[in-house]
Amino acid sequence: MAKQANNAISPTRSEDYPEWYQQVVKAADLAENSPVRGCMVIKPWGYAIWENIQRELDRRFKETGHRNAYFPLFIPMSFLQKEADHVEGFAKECAVVTHSRLEADADGKLQPAGPLEEPLIVRPTSETIIGELFSKWVQSYRDLPLLINQWANVVRWEMRTRLFLRTTEFLWQEGHTVHATDQEAIEETRKILDIYADFAEQYMAMPVITGEKTEAERFPGAQITYAIEAMMQDRKALQAGTSHFLGQNFAKSSQIKYLSSEGQEEYAWTTSWGVSTRLVGGLIMTHSDDDGLVLPPRIAPAHVVIIPVTPKEESRAAVLDYCRELKQELEAQPFLDGRVKVELDDRDMRGGEKTWSWIKKGIPVRAEVGPRDMEQRAVFVGRRDHGPKEKQAIPRDEFIGTIGAILDDIQDNLLARARAHRDEHSREITSEAEFLEFFTPQNKEDPEIHGGFAIMGFCCDPELEERIAKEHKVTVRCIPIATENEEVPCVFTGKPGKRVVFAKSY
Repeated sequence: MAKQANNAISPTRSEDYPEWYQQVVKAADLAENSPVRGCMVIKPWGYAIWENIQRELDRRFKETGHRNAYFPLFIPMSFLQKEADHVEGFAKECAVVTHSRLEADADGKLQPAGPLEEPLIVRPTSETIIGELFSKWVQSYRDLPLLINQWANVVRWEMRTRLFLRTTEFLWQEGHTVHATDQEAIEETRKILDIYADFAEQYMAMPVITGEKTEAERFPGAQITYAIEAMMQDRKALQAGTSHFLGQNFAKSSQIKYLSSEGQEEYAWTTSWGVSTRLVGGLIMTHSDDDGLVLPPRIAPAHVVIIPVTPKEESRAAVLDYCRELKQELEAQPFLDGRVKVELDDRDMRGGEKTWSWIKKGIPVRAEVGPRDMEQRAVFVGRRDHGPKEKQAIPRDEFIGTIGAILDDIQDNLLARARAHRDEHSREITSEAEFLEFFTPQNKEDPEIHGGFAIMGFCCDPELEERIAKEHKVTVRCIPIATENEEVPCVFTGKPGKRVVFAKSY
C-alpha cells in the first residue's frame, strides 16, 4: 500500500515546482484556463486579491497627484509605426483586428466581413495612443506635469502561458506622465519605483531589489527602465513592476509639445510605468507551501475564518450563535485602515474538510469552535504561517483583543522568511568559473536545485549579455540602485563595469 502524502498539494515544490504552482492555483480556487487559449478566468478569491492590490496602489497613486482615466482598447496600426524601437519590440506580441463585423455565408456559417481600412492593434500597451491624446491636452507649461493612470486589460500574444505569470490577456495599471524637464521625468520614474518597492515589501511581504535595467533588457523606446526584482522559492527572479523614463522619444513621435514660460516651443519629457496580475503569481511563489496558498494578512481577501465544530445536532444551534457573536466582535477590531475581515464557514460538511479547504486558500488565521471551547469561552486557533497541526486554545477575549497583533506578526514573519530565503541564495561572484558553477544544476535529477541571485561586476555589453542569456538562460535582472554608482571590473572581460544581479527568471 502506497504511503499517504502528508501534505495537501501534489506534487510538492521539490518534486515538480511548475506543476506545484498550477496545483496551488487550482486548490486555492484562484483562477482557471478559459475556453480561449492562453487566457484565464480569475475567480472570486483570486480577483479579491487583485482588488486589494489595486485598492492600495490606487490610493498611493492618488496621494502623489495622479488621476485615473481610460483609453481605447484598439490602437490604429499607424500609431505603433511612429516609434520604430517600440513597434519592433512589440510586433511579435500584437493581436490584430482586420475586419469590422461577421456575416453568414450561404450555409449559415459566420464569416468575417467588412475589412477595415486600417488594421487595429489590440492594446499591448498604450504609449502610442495616449501620446496622441496628450499632444492635444498639453499646450503650455501650465498644463504640466500631466499625471495620468489607467486600470485596464492588455493583450500580448503568448505561445507558452501560465496562470497569472504569463497569459495572452492580463490586467494591469499603466501610468503615463508628461513633464517639462528630463529631471522631473526621471524623478517621477524613481518615485513610482519606490511606491512599487514599498508596496511589495509592506503589503505583499515580498522583498525586492530596485534597480535599472541594462540596455538589452530595456523597455522598447525607453531611455531608462527601472524595475523591482523578487526571488521566488525556486530561486528564479520575477520582474514584479517597471517604471520607464521615455525621454523625448514618444513626445517627438506623437508631437507632445508645450509653450515654455519664455515663449519657446519645447518637446516634453514622458514616463510610463506599470504592474499587473503577475503580482498574484509572485505572491503565490514567494510564500506558498506544500499545503497550498499562504497569504500575507495585508493582501488577503479575509483575515480570519471561524469554523464551527458541531458533531452533535443538539449543540449545533448554540455553537453557531457563539460563532456569530465572535464574528461580530472580531469585525469590530481595527486592522490597517479598516477592520478585520471574517468568514464564518457554516457549510454542512465535515470539520476536517472545511479546515483543509481554508488552509489551501491561504487564509491567515483559522478559529475552530466546538461545544467544549464554547463552555470554556475559548477559541482553538491555527495560523497559516505555522504548520497545520500547530494550533492552540486561546481565551476568547484575549483572541479578540490581540487579533490585530497576531495578523501583524504573521505579516512580519512572512516578510522575514522571504528575505532570509533571498539572502541565503544570493552570492557575490568573482570569476566566470564561479558564475558557471553557480548556475549549473547540482542535482541532475532536479534541475531546479541551483542558482539564485549572482551579484557581480559586468560591463553591460549587449552582445555579451545576449550570448550569456542564450547559452545559460541567465540574464541581468538589474543594476541595483543601492550600488549604481560603483565601478567594478567585469567578471567576464575585466573591463570597467557595474555591479549587477544575474539570475534565471520568469
